[in-house]
Amino acid sequence: MGTSFDHGEDGNLHLAREGGHSHNRIVHAADMTGKEIERALLKAVINNPHIFVFEHHFAIDLLTCQDGSDITCLGVDTLNTETLEVVRFLSKATLLASGGAGHIYPKTTNPLVATGDGIAMAYRAQAVISNMEFVQFHPTALADEGLPVKPTEPRDNAFLISEAVRGDGGILYNLAMERFMPLYDKRGELAPRDVVARSIDDQLKKRNEKYVLLDISHKPKNEILSHFPNIASTCLQYGLDITRHPIPVVPAAHYMCGGVHAGLQGETNVKGLYVAGEVACTGLHGANRLASNSLLEALVFAERAVQPSVDQMKSSSLDLNASNLWPRPTVPFSLGSNANDKILSATEELRKELQSIMFNYVGIVRSTMWLETAERKIGNLEAKWEEYLFRHGWKPTMVVPEICEMRNLFCCAKLVVSSALSRHESRGLHYTIDFPNLEESERLPTIIFPSSPLISTWSSRQLQKQPMYQ
Repeated sequence: MGTSFDHGEDGNLHLAREGGHSHNRIVHAADMTGKEIERALLKAVINNPHIFVFEHHFAIDLLTCQDGSDITCLGVDTLNTETLEVVRFLSKATLLASGGAGHIYPKTTNPLVATGDGIAMAYRAQAVISNMEFVQFHPTALADEGLPVKPTEPRDNAFLISEAVRGDGGILYNLAMERFMPLYDKRGELAPRDVVARSIDDQLKKRNEKYVLLDISHKPKNEILSHFPNIASTCLQYGLDITRHPIPVVPAAHYMCGGVHAGLQGETNVKGLYVAGEVACTGLHGANRLASNSLLEALVFAERAVQPSVDQMKSSSLDLNASNLWPRPTVPFSLGSNANDKILSATEELRKELQSIMFNYVGIVRSTMWLETAERKIGNLEAKWEEYLFRHGWKPTMVVPEICEMRNLFCCAKLVVSSALSRHESRGLHYTIDFPNLEESERLPTIIFPSSPLISTWSSRQLQKQPMYQ
Protein backbone atom coordinates (compact mmCIF):
# COMPACT_ATOMS: atom_id res chain seq x y z
CA MET A 1 0.00 0.00 0.00
CA GLY A 2 3.04 2.27 -0.14
CA THR A 3 4.09 2.27 3.51
CA SER A 4 7.62 3.67 3.63
CA PHE A 5 9.70 1.55 6.04
CA ASP A 6 13.41 2.14 6.72
CA HIS A 7 15.96 0.11 4.75
CA GLY A 8 19.56 -0.66 5.67
CA GLU A 9 22.63 0.00 3.50
CA ASP A 10 22.25 -3.51 2.03
CA GLY A 11 18.83 -2.52 0.66
CA ASN A 12 16.93 -4.88 2.99
CA LEU A 13 14.38 -3.73 5.57
CA HIS A 14 16.16 -2.37 8.65
CA LEU A 15 15.15 -4.35 11.73
CA ALA A 16 15.17 -2.76 15.20
CA ARG A 17 15.31 -4.49 18.58
CA GLU A 18 13.20 -3.33 21.52
CA GLY A 19 12.74 -4.20 25.21
CA GLY A 20 12.13 -7.90 25.88
CA HIS A 21 13.12 -8.95 22.32
CA SER A 22 15.86 -11.52 21.77
CA HIS A 23 16.41 -10.58 18.10
CA ASN A 24 16.30 -7.55 15.82
CA ARG A 25 12.81 -8.17 14.42
CA ILE A 26 10.94 -4.85 14.16
CA VAL A 27 10.27 -3.21 10.80
CA HIS A 28 10.06 0.55 11.42
CA ALA A 29 9.75 4.02 9.85
CA ALA A 30 12.29 6.10 11.83
CA ASP A 31 10.62 6.68 15.23
CA MET A 32 7.08 7.09 13.84
CA THR A 33 6.08 3.62 12.57
CA GLY A 34 2.44 3.78 13.68
CA LYS A 35 1.98 7.18 12.08
CA GLU A 36 3.42 5.94 8.76
CA ILE A 37 1.21 2.81 8.73
CA GLU A 38 -1.82 4.98 9.53
CA ARG A 39 -0.92 7.43 6.75
CA ALA A 40 -0.76 4.63 4.16
CA LEU A 41 -3.98 3.00 5.36
CA LEU A 42 -5.90 6.29 5.43
CA LYS A 43 -4.74 7.11 1.92
CA ALA A 44 -5.94 3.68 0.72
CA VAL A 45 -9.31 4.22 2.46
CA ILE A 46 -9.81 7.67 0.93
CA ASN A 47 -8.92 6.34 -2.55
CA ASN A 48 -11.37 3.42 -2.32
CA PRO A 49 -14.78 4.39 -3.79
CA HIS A 50 -16.53 1.60 -1.81
CA ILE A 51 -15.52 2.96 1.61
CA PHE A 52 -17.49 5.82 3.17
CA VAL A 53 -15.93 7.67 6.09
CA PHE A 54 -18.18 9.53 8.54
CA GLU A 55 -15.89 11.90 10.40
CA HIS A 56 -16.88 13.65 13.64
CA HIS A 57 -19.32 10.86 14.52
CA PHE A 58 -19.12 9.71 18.14
CA ALA A 59 -20.29 6.12 18.72
CA ILE A 60 -22.83 6.00 21.57
CA ASP A 61 -24.07 2.41 21.87
CA LEU A 62 -24.30 -0.74 19.79
CA LEU A 63 -27.77 -1.78 18.62
CA THR A 64 -28.45 -5.33 19.77
CA CYS A 65 -31.36 -7.69 20.10
CA GLN A 66 -32.03 -11.05 21.68
CA ASP A 67 -32.34 -14.04 19.33
CA GLY A 68 -33.12 -17.02 21.59
CA SER A 69 -30.03 -17.34 23.79
CA ASP A 70 -27.92 -15.34 21.29
CA ILE A 71 -27.30 -11.61 21.33
CA THR A 72 -27.00 -10.17 17.82
CA CYS A 73 -25.43 -6.82 16.94
CA LEU A 74 -27.30 -4.93 14.24
CA GLY A 75 -25.45 -1.63 14.09
CA VAL A 76 -24.64 1.44 16.14
CA ASP A 77 -26.07 4.77 17.24
CA THR A 78 -23.74 7.74 16.75
CA LEU A 79 -23.77 11.46 17.43
CA ASN A 80 -22.61 13.83 14.71
CA THR A 81 -20.55 16.18 16.90
CA GLU A 82 -20.67 18.98 14.30
CA THR A 83 -24.47 19.09 13.81
CA LEU A 84 -25.46 17.45 17.15
CA GLU A 85 -27.73 15.07 15.25
CA VAL A 86 -28.14 11.41 16.27
CA VAL A 87 -27.30 9.18 13.29
CA ARG A 88 -28.23 5.49 13.33
CA PHE A 89 -26.28 2.95 11.25
CA LEU A 90 -27.88 -0.47 10.71
CA SER A 91 -25.42 -3.19 9.85
CA LYS A 92 -25.21 -6.94 9.40
CA ALA A 93 -21.56 -6.92 10.50
CA THR A 94 -19.91 -4.40 12.84
CA LEU A 95 -16.19 -4.22 13.66
CA LEU A 96 -14.93 -2.23 16.63
CA ALA A 97 -11.47 -0.68 16.17
CA SER A 98 -11.78 2.07 18.75
CA GLY A 99 -8.48 1.70 20.63
CA GLY A 100 -7.83 1.59 24.36
CA ALA A 101 -8.79 3.40 27.55
CA GLY A 102 -5.63 5.26 28.58
CA HIS A 103 -7.63 8.24 29.83
CA ILE A 104 -8.85 6.34 32.88
CA TYR A 105 -5.42 7.55 34.13
CA PRO A 106 -4.25 11.18 34.47
CA LYS A 107 -1.06 10.68 32.42
CA THR A 108 -1.27 8.63 29.23
CA THR A 109 0.44 8.46 25.85
CA ASN A 110 -2.96 7.77 24.24
CA PRO A 111 -4.82 10.32 22.09
CA LEU A 112 -7.70 12.24 23.71
CA VAL A 113 -10.26 9.90 22.14
CA ALA A 114 -8.93 6.80 24.01
CA THR A 115 -11.71 6.76 26.61
CA GLY A 116 -12.57 3.05 26.37
CA ASP A 117 -15.68 3.69 24.26
CA GLY A 118 -15.53 0.41 22.31
CA ILE A 119 -14.85 -1.76 25.38
CA ALA A 120 -17.68 -0.10 27.33
CA MET A 121 -20.15 -0.29 24.41
CA ALA A 122 -19.35 -3.98 23.91
CA TYR A 123 -19.72 -4.70 27.65
CA ARG A 124 -23.12 -2.98 27.67
CA ALA A 125 -24.04 -5.06 24.60
CA GLN A 126 -23.36 -8.25 26.64
CA ALA A 127 -19.96 -9.04 25.12
CA VAL A 128 -17.48 -10.96 27.27
CA ILE A 129 -14.52 -8.85 28.50
CA SER A 130 -11.12 -10.32 29.32
CA ASN A 131 -7.77 -9.51 31.04
CA MET A 132 -8.52 -5.88 31.91
CA GLU A 133 -6.04 -5.89 34.83
CA PHE A 134 -3.10 -5.97 32.40
CA VAL A 135 -2.58 -2.24 31.79
CA GLN A 136 0.79 -1.43 30.30
CA PHE A 137 2.55 1.67 31.54
CA HIS A 138 5.16 2.88 29.11
CA PRO A 139 8.23 3.48 31.28
CA THR A 140 9.43 6.53 29.38
CA ALA A 141 7.01 9.35 28.59
CA LEU A 142 8.48 12.86 28.46
CA ALA A 143 8.32 14.44 31.95
CA ASP A 144 7.33 18.07 31.43
CA GLU A 145 8.52 18.95 34.96
CA GLY A 146 12.14 18.24 33.94
CA LEU A 147 12.23 20.29 30.72
CA PRO A 148 14.31 23.51 30.56
CA VAL A 149 11.30 25.30 28.98
CA LYS A 150 7.95 24.14 30.43
CA PRO A 151 4.95 23.71 28.08
CA THR A 152 2.56 26.67 28.44
CA GLU A 153 -0.57 24.49 28.23
CA PRO A 154 -1.09 21.09 29.91
CA ARG A 155 -0.81 18.34 27.29
CA ASP A 156 -3.81 16.31 26.10
CA ASN A 157 -1.55 13.26 26.11
CA ALA A 158 2.00 12.48 27.19
CA PHE A 159 4.74 12.53 24.55
CA LEU A 160 6.26 9.08 24.10
CA ILE A 161 10.02 8.55 24.25
CA SER A 162 10.27 5.38 22.18
CA GLU A 163 11.41 2.03 23.53
CA ALA A 164 13.94 2.10 20.69
CA VAL A 165 15.97 4.78 22.54
CA ARG A 166 16.81 2.14 25.15
CA GLY A 167 17.19 -0.49 22.41
CA ASP A 168 19.79 1.79 20.85
CA GLY A 169 21.87 2.07 24.02
CA GLY A 170 20.01 4.69 26.10
CA ILE A 171 20.83 4.55 29.85
CA LEU A 172 18.51 5.36 32.75
CA TYR A 173 19.77 7.43 35.71
CA ASN A 174 18.12 8.87 38.80
CA LEU A 175 18.59 12.59 39.50
CA ALA A 176 21.86 11.84 41.34
CA MET A 177 23.10 10.45 37.97
CA GLU A 178 23.25 6.91 39.39
CA ARG A 179 22.47 4.17 36.87
CA PHE A 180 19.82 2.00 38.55
CA MET A 181 18.41 -0.59 36.10
CA PRO A 182 21.15 -3.24 36.71
CA LEU A 183 20.07 -3.25 40.39
CA TYR A 184 16.64 -4.55 39.34
CA ASP A 185 17.32 -6.79 36.33
CA LYS A 186 20.40 -8.28 34.68
CA ARG A 187 19.09 -7.16 31.27
CA GLY A 188 19.38 -3.55 32.49
CA GLU A 189 17.60 -1.02 30.27
CA LEU A 190 16.57 -3.80 27.85
CA ALA A 191 14.36 -5.54 30.43
CA PRO A 192 10.65 -5.75 29.48
CA ARG A 193 8.52 -2.65 29.97
CA ASP A 194 6.77 -3.77 33.15
CA VAL A 195 10.13 -4.36 34.88
CA VAL A 196 11.49 -0.98 33.74
CA ALA A 197 8.28 0.86 34.72
CA ARG A 198 8.24 -0.76 38.19
CA SER A 199 11.94 0.02 38.68
CA ILE A 200 11.40 3.70 37.80
CA ASP A 201 8.32 3.79 40.05
CA ASP A 202 10.42 2.34 42.91
CA GLN A 203 13.19 4.93 42.37
CA LEU A 204 10.70 7.81 42.33
CA LYS A 205 9.01 6.64 45.54
CA LYS A 206 12.26 5.91 47.39
CA ARG A 207 13.89 9.19 46.41
CA ASN A 208 10.68 11.29 46.41
CA GLU A 209 11.43 12.57 42.90
CA LYS A 210 9.13 13.40 40.00
CA TYR A 211 11.11 11.88 37.08
CA VAL A 212 14.27 10.01 36.06
CA LEU A 213 16.72 10.66 33.18
CA LEU A 214 17.21 8.72 29.95
CA ASP A 215 20.56 9.46 28.31
CA ILE A 216 21.47 8.70 24.70
CA SER A 217 23.98 11.60 24.33
CA HIS A 218 27.00 9.24 24.39
CA LYS A 219 26.03 8.06 20.87
CA PRO A 220 27.22 9.93 17.72
CA LYS A 221 25.09 13.05 17.07
CA ASN A 222 24.21 12.15 13.43
CA GLU A 223 23.10 8.65 14.53
CA ILE A 224 20.78 10.09 17.22
CA LEU A 225 19.24 12.58 14.78
CA SER A 226 18.71 10.00 12.01
CA HIS A 227 17.20 7.38 14.36
CA PHE A 228 15.06 9.73 16.48
CA PRO A 229 14.20 12.83 14.43
CA ASN A 230 10.75 13.33 15.97
CA ILE A 231 11.93 12.92 19.58
CA ALA A 232 14.93 15.24 18.98
CA SER A 233 12.84 18.01 17.39
CA THR A 234 10.08 17.82 20.04
CA CYS A 235 12.60 18.03 22.90
CA LEU A 236 14.36 20.93 21.17
CA GLN A 237 11.09 22.92 21.22
CA TYR A 238 11.44 22.86 25.03
CA GLY A 239 15.11 23.81 25.09
CA LEU A 240 16.49 20.26 25.39
CA ASP A 241 19.17 18.99 22.99
CA ILE A 242 19.11 15.20 23.35
CA THR A 243 22.49 14.87 21.61
CA ARG A 244 24.04 16.66 24.62
CA HIS A 245 21.69 16.21 27.59
CA PRO A 246 19.58 13.41 29.14
CA ILE A 247 15.79 13.31 28.64
CA PRO A 248 13.50 13.62 31.72
CA VAL A 249 11.06 10.67 31.65
CA VAL A 250 8.24 9.21 33.76
CA PRO A 251 5.91 6.19 33.28
CA ALA A 252 2.49 6.80 31.68
CA ALA A 253 -0.52 4.56 30.90
CA HIS A 254 0.08 3.27 27.41
CA TYR A 255 -1.73 0.10 26.33
CA MET A 256 -4.57 -2.20 27.46
CA CYS A 257 -3.70 -5.87 26.90
CA GLY A 258 -7.28 -6.70 27.91
CA GLY A 259 -10.47 -5.78 26.12
CA VAL A 260 -13.36 -7.45 24.30
CA HIS A 261 -12.76 -11.21 24.34
CA ALA A 262 -12.09 -12.29 20.74
CA GLY A 263 -11.53 -15.54 18.88
CA LEU A 264 -8.88 -16.13 16.21
CA GLN A 265 -11.07 -14.47 13.56
CA GLY A 266 -11.72 -11.36 15.64
CA GLU A 267 -15.22 -12.69 16.46
CA THR A 268 -16.95 -12.07 19.81
CA ASN A 269 -19.76 -13.88 21.67
CA VAL A 270 -22.15 -11.27 20.21
CA LYS A 271 -23.24 -12.40 16.76
CA GLY A 272 -22.23 -9.94 14.01
CA LEU A 273 -19.74 -8.09 16.27
CA TYR A 274 -16.00 -8.25 15.53
CA VAL A 275 -13.03 -6.51 17.13
CA ALA A 276 -9.46 -5.65 16.12
CA GLY A 277 -6.63 -3.67 17.67
CA GLU A 278 -6.38 -2.44 21.23
CA VAL A 279 -10.13 -2.73 21.90
CA ALA A 280 -9.76 -6.51 21.48
CA CYS A 281 -8.32 -9.13 23.79
CA THR A 282 -7.12 -11.87 21.43
CA GLY A 283 -4.72 -13.35 24.01
CA LEU A 284 -1.76 -12.58 21.75
CA HIS A 285 -0.24 -10.15 24.25
CA GLY A 286 -0.67 -12.50 27.21
CA ALA A 287 -0.11 -10.55 30.42
CA ASN A 288 2.49 -8.22 28.97
CA ARG A 289 2.60 -6.91 25.40
CA LEU A 290 5.99 -6.88 23.70
CA ALA A 291 7.00 -3.60 22.06
CA SER A 292 5.53 -3.10 18.55
CA ASN A 293 3.36 -6.24 18.68
CA SER A 294 0.26 -4.04 18.86
CA LEU A 295 0.67 -2.85 15.26
CA LEU A 296 1.20 -6.46 14.14
CA GLU A 297 -1.85 -7.71 16.02
CA ALA A 298 -4.11 -4.94 14.70
CA LEU A 299 -3.13 -5.64 11.09
CA VAL A 300 -3.34 -9.45 11.34
CA PHE A 301 -6.67 -9.65 13.19
CA ALA A 302 -8.33 -6.91 11.10
CA GLU A 303 -7.54 -8.95 8.00
CA ARG A 304 -8.67 -12.19 9.64
CA ALA A 305 -12.05 -10.66 10.51
CA VAL A 306 -12.87 -9.90 6.86
CA GLN A 307 -14.07 -13.32 5.64
CA PRO A 308 -16.26 -14.14 8.69
CA SER A 309 -17.83 -10.65 8.37
CA VAL A 310 -18.68 -11.33 4.73
CA ASP A 311 -20.14 -14.75 5.64
CA GLN A 312 -22.16 -13.20 8.48
CA MET A 313 -23.52 -10.55 6.13
CA LYS A 314 -24.63 -13.14 3.59
CA SER A 315 -26.41 -15.23 6.23
CA SER A 316 -28.05 -12.33 8.12
CA SER A 317 -31.78 -11.78 7.68
CA LEU A 318 -31.69 -8.20 9.03
CA ASP A 319 -34.43 -6.02 7.58
CA LEU A 320 -32.71 -2.70 6.87
CA ASN A 321 -36.02 -0.94 7.50
CA ALA A 322 -35.87 -2.09 11.14
CA SER A 323 -34.45 1.27 12.19
CA ASN A 324 -37.30 2.04 14.58
CA LEU A 325 -36.95 -1.14 16.65
CA TRP A 326 -34.99 0.89 19.21
CA PRO A 327 -35.91 4.24 20.78
CA ARG A 328 -33.51 6.98 19.68
CA PRO A 329 -31.06 8.76 21.98
CA THR A 330 -31.77 12.49 22.32
CA VAL A 331 -29.60 15.61 22.45
CA PRO A 332 -30.40 17.72 25.56
CA PHE A 333 -31.52 20.95 23.83
CA SER A 334 -34.40 21.23 26.32
CA LEU A 335 -32.07 21.51 29.34
CA GLY A 336 -31.04 25.12 28.85
CA SER A 337 -27.46 26.32 28.67
CA ASN A 338 -27.15 26.99 32.41
CA ALA A 339 -27.95 23.40 33.49
CA ASN A 340 -25.90 22.06 30.59
CA ASP A 341 -22.81 24.11 31.56
CA LYS A 342 -23.15 23.03 35.20
CA ILE A 343 -23.35 19.35 34.20
CA LEU A 344 -20.33 19.57 31.86
CA SER A 345 -18.26 21.45 34.42
CA ALA A 346 -19.07 18.95 37.21
CA THR A 347 -18.31 16.06 34.82
CA GLU A 348 -14.89 17.52 33.98
CA GLU A 349 -14.00 17.73 37.70
CA LEU A 350 -15.24 14.20 38.42
CA ARG A 351 -13.28 12.88 35.42
CA LYS A 352 -10.07 14.22 37.01
CA GLU A 353 -11.10 12.68 40.33
CA LEU A 354 -11.64 9.27 38.71
CA GLN A 355 -8.23 9.47 36.99
CA SER A 356 -6.58 10.37 40.28
CA ILE A 357 -8.20 7.36 42.06
CA MET A 358 -6.98 5.04 39.29
CA PHE A 359 -3.43 6.41 39.47
CA ASN A 360 -3.22 6.31 43.27
CA TYR A 361 -4.81 2.89 43.86
CA VAL A 362 -4.72 0.95 40.55
CA GLY A 363 -1.31 1.96 39.21
CA ILE A 364 1.97 0.18 38.47
CA VAL A 365 2.16 -1.48 41.92
CA ARG A 366 -1.09 -2.63 43.57
CA SER A 367 -2.43 -4.21 46.78
CA THR A 368 -5.77 -5.77 47.71
CA MET A 369 -6.48 -2.94 50.14
CA TRP A 370 -5.76 -0.25 47.52
CA LEU A 371 -7.93 -2.03 44.95
CA GLU A 372 -10.83 -2.37 47.40
CA THR A 373 -10.45 1.32 48.26
CA ALA A 374 -10.55 2.16 44.54
CA GLU A 375 -13.69 0.04 44.06
CA ARG A 376 -15.47 1.84 46.90
CA LYS A 377 -14.33 5.33 45.85
CA ILE A 378 -15.27 4.78 42.18
CA GLY A 379 -18.71 3.43 43.19
CA ASN A 380 -19.34 6.51 45.36
CA LEU A 381 -18.06 8.88 42.67
CA GLU A 382 -20.26 7.33 40.00
CA ALA A 383 -23.35 7.45 42.24
CA LYS A 384 -22.60 11.12 43.03
CA TRP A 385 -22.23 11.92 39.31
CA GLU A 386 -25.44 10.17 38.28
CA GLU A 387 -27.39 11.80 41.11
CA TYR A 388 -26.04 15.25 40.09
CA LEU A 389 -26.98 14.70 36.42
CA PHE A 390 -30.52 13.50 37.05
CA ARG A 391 -31.13 16.22 39.69
CA HIS A 392 -30.29 18.81 37.02
CA GLY A 393 -32.84 17.42 34.56
CA TRP A 394 -30.68 14.91 32.66
CA LYS A 395 -32.58 11.93 31.21
CA PRO A 396 -30.99 8.46 30.79
CA THR A 397 -31.43 8.63 26.99
CA MET A 398 -29.68 12.01 26.60
CA VAL A 399 -26.29 12.16 24.87
CA VAL A 400 -23.40 14.58 24.45
CA PRO A 401 -19.81 13.39 23.86
CA GLU A 402 -18.44 14.48 27.28
CA ILE A 403 -21.15 12.60 29.19
CA CYS A 404 -20.88 9.51 26.96
CA GLU A 405 -17.11 9.45 27.49
CA MET A 406 -17.55 9.74 31.25
CA ARG A 407 -19.95 6.76 31.23
CA ASN A 408 -17.34 4.78 29.30
CA LEU A 409 -14.48 5.80 31.61
CA PHE A 410 -16.47 4.71 34.67
CA CYS A 411 -17.35 1.41 33.00
CA CYS A 412 -13.72 0.65 32.00
CA ALA A 413 -12.25 1.75 35.34
CA LYS A 414 -14.58 -0.66 37.16
CA LEU A 415 -13.66 -3.48 34.75
CA VAL A 416 -9.93 -2.92 35.46
CA VAL A 417 -10.46 -2.90 39.24
CA SER A 418 -12.69 -6.02 39.36
CA SER A 419 -10.27 -7.92 37.06
CA ALA A 420 -7.30 -6.91 39.24
CA LEU A 421 -9.08 -8.00 42.42
CA SER A 422 -9.81 -11.45 40.96
CA ARG A 423 -6.14 -12.22 40.14
CA HIS A 424 -4.38 -13.58 43.23
CA GLU A 425 -0.83 -13.50 41.85
CA SER A 426 1.61 -11.14 40.16
CA ARG A 427 1.88 -11.77 36.44
CA GLY A 428 3.18 -9.51 33.69
CA LEU A 429 1.68 -6.05 34.04
CA HIS A 430 -0.36 -6.89 37.14
CA TYR A 431 1.90 -6.62 40.19
CA THR A 432 0.42 -6.81 43.68
CA ILE A 433 2.39 -6.72 46.94
CA ASP A 434 -0.11 -9.15 48.54
CA PHE A 435 0.60 -11.87 45.95
CA PRO A 436 4.12 -11.02 44.71
CA ASN A 437 4.78 -14.38 42.99
CA LEU A 438 3.70 -16.05 39.79
CA GLU A 439 1.30 -18.94 40.49
CA GLU A 440 1.11 -21.67 37.84
CA SER A 441 -2.50 -22.47 38.90
CA GLU A 442 -3.49 -18.88 37.99
CA ARG A 443 -2.26 -19.13 34.38
CA LEU A 444 -5.74 -18.42 33.03
CA PRO A 445 -7.36 -15.39 31.44
CA THR A 446 -9.59 -13.21 33.61
CA ILE A 447 -13.10 -13.40 32.18
CA ILE A 448 -15.88 -10.91 32.94
CA PHE A 449 -19.27 -12.17 31.83
CA PRO A 450 -22.11 -9.73 31.08
CA SER A 451 -23.72 -8.36 34.22
CA SER A 452 -27.43 -8.39 34.93
CA PRO A 453 -28.84 -5.11 33.57
CA LEU A 454 -31.11 -4.94 36.63
CA ILE A 455 -28.30 -4.38 39.13
CA SER A 456 -26.02 -2.26 36.97
CA THR A 457 -25.43 1.48 37.01
CA TRP A 458 -26.24 3.81 34.11
CA SER A 459 -22.69 3.51 32.69
CA SER A 460 -23.01 -0.28 32.49
CA ARG A 461 -26.28 -0.61 30.58
CA GLN A 462 -27.42 0.39 27.11
CA LEU A 463 -29.41 3.59 26.64
CA GLN A 464 -32.14 1.76 24.75
CA LYS A 465 -34.02 -1.40 25.72
CA GLN A 466 -33.09 -4.47 23.74
CA PRO A 467 -35.93 -5.77 21.52
CA MET A 468 -36.52 -9.42 20.64
CA TYR A 469 -35.32 -10.48 17.19
CA GLN A 470 -38.27 -11.00 14.87
